[in-house]
Amino acid sequence: MVIGMATRKITITLDETQLDQIRSLVEAGTAPSVSGFVQHAVSVALDDVAGWGAMLAEALRQTGGALSNDERAWADDVLGTGARPAA
Repeated sequence: MVIGMATRKITITLDETQLDQIRSLVEAGTAPSVSGFVQHAVSVALDDVAGWGAMLAEALRQTGGALSNDERAWADDVLGTGARPAA
């Protein structure tokens, strides 16, 4: 933990296999702790999201602005993020 950094203890749920892999990294000295690994992973993910957001904003700026409803529906379909029919 970084001294002076505000932190809060939370409970998260991980796949057992992932947790075993993280613990193996800790035991090997590759990660400082399970908590340290998760903190680093969250930081990387947040940076990734911010980077993609900036890239998307720039692409939209260069191509004429925000997506139309049809473009958004197409993207949702391609990315698999749209509503799915009930099984």
